[in-house]
Amino acid sequence: MHSPETQRPEKLDIHSESFLHSLMQKQLRLSITCAAAFLVVLLGLPLANYFLPELMARHIFGFTLTWLILGIGFFPAVWLIAWLFIKRSIALEQAEAAEVLETAAQEVRSQ
Repeated sequence: MHSPETQRPEKLDIHSESFLHSLMQKQLRLSITCAAAFLVVLLGLPLANYFLPELMARHIFGFTLTWLILGIGFFPAVWLIAWLFIKRSIALEQAEAAEVLETAAQEVRSQ
């Protein structure tokens, strides 16, 4: 992959194709990471049931571990992935915009 310095032209503005492309690449990486985390959560329980049946059949608070994870753990895990995605996505947008504004401010100062 190219470093951010080689991707960015000398004059970068918040409405440029370069800015949009850079932001979309970062958000794509974030989306793939969150999708992979979701797949781990989604497929983890059936795989744990298949490979660790004795562990998953243990009773905790009157429920088998499988039902406890499914009933109590699945929704918060998915919510956490979504919350992290939203927070990180907003942070990426703000960081990109701040970088462009800083570059523009430096250009104005140098003139």
